[in-house]
Amino acid sequence: MITKIKQSGRWPITILLVMMSGICFILSILRIIIAHNQVFLFFNWNLILAIIPWLASTAIMISPTYRTNKPILIGLLLLWILFFPNSPYILTDLFHLKTRLRIPVWYDLVEIMSFAWTGLMFGFVSLLDIEFLLHRYFTKRVTNVIIVAVLFLSSFGIYIGRYLRWNTWDIVKEPLPLILQIGDRIIDPTAHLGTWGMTLFLGILLNMIFWSIKLFTTYNITVIPEDKV
Repeated sequence: MITKIKQSGRWPITILLVMMSGICFILSILRIIIAHNQVFLFFNWNLILAIIPWLASTAIMISPTYRTNKPILIGLLLLWILFFPNSPYILTDLFHLKTRLRIPVWYDLVEIMSFAWTGLMFGFVSLLDIEFLLHRYFTKRVTNVIIVAVLFLSSFGIYIGRYLRWNTWDIVKEPLPLILQIGDRIIDPTAHLGTWGMTLFLGILLNMIFWSIKLFTTYNITVIPEDKV
């Protein structure tokens, strides 16, 4: 697998993501040592969930067999869709930021933002992979619309996880109660303004971050020659 990752040109970004994950883990261990509690240890689990969509898209991108085998491709895409909201979900762990004993608030801010940014990067790298795949079947405009829609749907998924306390596994374990709660918010949106407020504004934020990153990766500085000034 490492050989295929290198051949696909994904080695530098993979190393960076692994290093970022390692830094997050070290920060969480240092916090346990300093604060003598495991309050934020669950961030590591959240990050593991955030890595799953990246693993799914990476498997698709480095394996021609997976891209041509429709059942496998569809399965990996479904896995990606279900777990993608876990990547930006860590942003909402900022809700846990407050003054605590034995640990400065700035340390918790650095730790939470490190996990949140690393989770976002795993998610957005995987989203760029999916965008590449979509270009094989759709025009650029249609692909862009799909990407925007995916980010808003992810925002809705984050709301479901943060406020309704459902997780990805509940789609299989308890599908009916989950569907009923989602359906209630769709049928009667005015009774759940908080749901759609968070979905809208968090979706806007995710789109701002993603499209900014995408633009930065293609940004080239052009220096105007002095004789043309």
